[in-house]
Amino acid sequence: MKISWFPGHMHKARKELHRLASSVQVCVEVLDARAPGATANPELQEIFRTQPIIRILSKSDLADSAATTAWLSYLMSSSGYPCLLNSKADPLQRQTLVDAASKVAPSTSFDAGTANKLVIVGIPNVGKSTLLNQLTGRNLAKTANEPAITRGQQRVKLTADWFLIDTPGLMWPRLEDQQGANLMAMLGCIRNTAIDTEAVAWFAADYLMQRFPAALLTRYPSLDNGADAEAVLLAVARTRGALSKGGKVDWHRAAELLLNDLRSGKLGRLSLETAPE
Repeated sequence: MKISWFPGHMHKARKELHRLASSVQVCVEVLDARAPGATANPELQEIFRTQPIIRILSKSDLADSAATTAWLSYLMSSSGYPCLLNSKADPLQRQTLVDAASKVAPSTSFDAGTANKLVIVGIPNVGKSTLLNQLTGRNLAKTANEPAITRGQQRVKLTADWFLIDTPGLMWPRLEDQQGANLMAMLGCIRNTAIDTEAVAWFAADYLMQRFPAALLTRYPSLDNGADAEAVLLAVARTRGALSKGGKVDWHRAAELLLNDLRSGKLGRLSLETAPE
């Protein structure tokens, strides 16, 4: 099943973002540190052609630290702009973001006597709303462990010199890279109603077994090294209680449990992508 998700409210948000682009000095893109490539919106370079784009690797405490360091280096060297980290354990500070934006904002774009604007963008469920609440010290945005909670723009005063504009989580119309789409689905960036949960979990089981067998063997002790996707989900069912009294596997429940374990960090700090050389 090909993954595709671009509901009507995103079409509206996309048009609004195009209209907004010319009035902001800096774009801030929030990425999931576990898959910065897959969770990057390829349309942003076209939308913000003249503005610098600062990247924030969110949920970095759920990603492998060495892989995150490599991504930081790659994103900064390839763009020439700052890349920052954010996590529950080490939250990004407001002044750190303001300082970074002030350094890269083009001086010719500033209007005398008016505050400058930065816009925060990102695909659903990468941590934008959490970041907004964190930076402002208020619960301005609803947060939940599911995508597409924010549906409209919010403008808040960040400092005396900067306004922050929060935007809804935005995908792009065609997900041509289906491996990237599956990685996004694994991380909960695509609504469950738009995916086949069992198919995504099957992909995840195979993907994780190839790259992180030790994490799976630790979490699901009945699993054998070198097992295939079906065996992984069977081990999940046995370990996490997705078997009926007769021993029949509830494959849908096992799929949900595997994906929840990945998303919550119960499999450990895993980075699903490696930064380009």
